[in-house]
Amino acid sequence: MKLNCDMGESFGSWTKGMDADVMPFIDMANIACGFHASDPLTMDQTVRMAIAENVTIGAHPGYPDLLGFGRRDIDLRPDELKAILVYQMAALDGICRTHGTAIQHVKPHGALYNKMAVDHTTLSVVMAAVRDYAPHCPLVVMATPDADDVLDRAREFGIDVWFEAFSDRAYSDEGRLVKRSVPGAVHESTEAIENQVTQIIKEGTVTSISGKRIPIRADTICIHGDSTHAVEAARHMRQVVQAL
Repeated sequence: MKLNCDMGESFGSWTKGMDADVMPFIDMANIACGFHASDPLTMDQTVRMAIAENVTIGAHPGYPDLLGFGRRDIDLRPDELKAILVYQMAALDGICRTHGTAIQHVKPHGALYNKMAVDHTTLSVVMAAVRDYAPHCPLVVMATPDADDVLDRAREFGIDVWFEAFSDRAYSDEGRLVKRSVPGAVHESTEAIENQVTQIIKEGTVTSISGKRIPIRADTICIHGDSTHAVEAARHMRQVVQAL
């Protein structure tokens, strides 16, 4: 089971996350591409950190929404959304290539990530963008009970998908993430995070916020690098995953 983390989300003199401290404990760095967060220098510095720790690099594109950190839905035409995605993937990939590497997966951010989990048109546009720019890159999508439908659609586009579960987010009875505004949506204790990760890996299920067991398949688990317990959680999750 691979651990991934969203990174490179600082912007100018504004710092977000603990990238340097978390990087040694993960396998995959999803690096913001400048539209919801980041800037060219932050992208370059984060790529350097990932290479130094032998962490694979993925593009983390989002809606053009710096003010809202990409967490607001934006209504875009399919051709506009596709162009925005290709632009962001290419920007990060260009920086990677100056360091002798390249992007190796794509994980959309925030509102875009959530929308493609429920809207087939958006998912198809994202898949088309990956196919046309980075067909070698798996697309990271939310692990939900309708995984077979996503796999069928990915096969139509000729790309691979990796299903992602979350270590510190609560799930609804429908197998989707509970909105951050809901009390209990984010697990704060190391024990709760460990229990959820262990259940995902060993049983292939998560327990919803109401106590219902939801079957999910997961290839990678996300650790949030901007939480107060990020470093402790990352270190502990690395130990848990290795033990399992």
